[in-house]
Amino acid sequence: MKLRFTKMQGAGNDFVVIDATRNPIELTRDEVQRLCDRRFGVGCDQVLIVERARHPGTDFYYRIYNADGGEVQQCGNGARCFARFVHDHGLTAKLEIRVETVSGVIAPRLEADGTVTVDMGVPEFEPARIPFTAPARALTYPLDVNGTIREIGAVSMGNPHAVQVVQDVDTAPVTSEGPLVERHARFPERVNAGYMQVLDRHTVRLRVFERGSGETLACGTGACAAVVSGIQRGLLESPVQVHTRGGDLGIRWNGEGSPVFMTGAAVTVFEGEIELQQGAVATPSPAPMTA
Repeated sequence: MKLRFTKMQGAGNDFVVIDATRNPIELTRDEVQRLCDRRFGVGCDQVLIVERARHPGTDFYYRIYNADGGEVQQCGNGARCFARFVHDHGLTAKLEIRVETVSGVIAPRLEADGTVTVDMGVPEFEPARIPFTAPARALTYPLDVNGTIREIGAVSMGNPHAVQVVQDVDTAPVTSEGPLVERHARFPERVNAGYMQVLDRHTVRLRVFERGSGETLACGTGACAAVVSGIQRGLLESPVQVHTRGGDLGIRWNGEGSPVFMTGAAVTVFEGEIELQQGAVATPSPAPMTA
């Protein structure tokens, strides 16, 4: 079965985007892994599925699969690429859309300069809702990582994040300790491990070991979580420029109870089709109305 796709990237965080608004698509874990494979597939950090809206007041539904084949709740860089995709492919004429995800509704907006701003929603700090095992909410938490105590900020941006402040992201133990943090027993649904270097009160550098994907060139929700954690600790002031290895992201947050806004690029790399060995497309449904 041939599957058409669009390869996109946002700050180097790359995606295979699939239009399932006309023909519903269900991919197996093996098929997702094959699409993400950089030698035997297309190659990407995540697969994004564009679906028809499920509820009134929204324009689309958005599904996200990590490179390990598991479905996850949220992806900030993917949300920007999603908005660019549906607009460029004529699925909507709106500059701002409402997109439902597993973790709630987000609102990406295309800017005049070609970037995309996403209302990423209100961050969650209560441990049980992250989820994170802790007796009570705190500004930071000690986390035993293979016998070494690391201080983390724990926050959910629709997906869980553990944020560490480091002296230098280039020498931070992202690849050695990141996998241990990702699968730490105190995070029952695993976690994205962020390593943030503060340059000044409005600028940081960031690396993230993503849950189910490993280290990526950028992580949108990770950038949001890092800035939120830094502001809460008194280290940063909004707005904050986040330098990742794949590009820059602008983050704005007015404080607890307010949504986080992220702005950055969303770029189409190429389009194509790939042969999947096992069928993945269900019976076609009527074409949707444009949003």
